[in-house]
Amino acid sequence: MSAPTILNTGDTNEARFLAPETHQRAARRRMTTRQREDAVLERAARIMEARAKYGERNAIDSPAASQKLLQMRLSHLEHEEFHCMWLDSQHRLIAVDSMFRGTLAQTSVYPREVVKAALRHNAAAVIFAHNHPSGLCEPSRADELLTTALKSALGLVDLRVLDHVIVTVGNTYSFAEHGKI
Repeated sequence: MSAPTILNTGDTNEARFLAPETHQRAARRRMTTRQREDAVLERAARIMEARAKYGERNAIDSPAASQKLLQMRLSHLEHEEFHCMWLDSQHRLIAVDSMFRGTLAQTSVYPREVVKAALRHNAAAVIFAHNHPSGLCEPSRADELLTTALKSALGLVDLRVLDHVIVTVGNTYSFAEHGKI
């Protein structure tokens, strides 16, 4: 256990000793409701990811299986992020990487970096995902072109693109479910 911290209350004759746990509780109280909710969602996503990776090693065998995890990771973000779920040849989760971070309305994605990450993970398949903070859960023409470009680039190294999921607060859109992969 670490040493207690002295809290100066302003009175030069009075100082209180606080245990580190007290500081943690005080910090949680200072967080806004939104920050607490975001922290809970991030923790839940890490738990789900850990279970998928290290638990029973169940395969990501349907769009719904990946969408659940991606919804937890991306729906609460106020900016766009592009993520990759790396899978082995049995479609078991290897890792989920946050590859690129953008602004409120767009993210720049670089196919070269995606290919490098795929090779680094020794992945056999990938599921792409990004969020739309605007709440519109339809792919743009740019989303469709990006998916095609990434699929072509990864095809050169024998990596299958299984899906591209768009996430909003209450919804997901699966390219695979709509026949666009």
